[in-house]
Amino acid sequence: MAETKDLTLETTGVSSVIELDIDDPQVLIIMKALASETRLNILRILKKKLDVCQTAKALNQTEANVSAQIKILEKAHLISPKYEAGRHGVKKICGVSVDRIIINI
Repeated sequence: MAETKDLTLETTGVSSVIELDIDDPQVLIIMKALASETRLNILRILKKKLDVCQTAKALNQTEANVSAQIKILEKAHLISPKYEAGRHGVKKICGVSVDRIIINI
């Protein structure tokens, strides 16, 4: 089994790149995360940082579904969450954490 390396190799301002070798187990996690139209739409709209409620409204989806999809994107290191105080507790604000993914074959 290939050794998993630090995913974010380059960060310049808002630009970051994930570069992996094809045998890295993280490749499958990323590919599975990108294999959903809903998750791709979430990535598109999270270029602006939004909370789960705003994201759900923008996609016309339930907060529960969007929250589940966001967890998958977080596991793949494609988005990063930040927690802030909200009116009814804590709200989770997410933004895209990478611009490019490079997979070396």
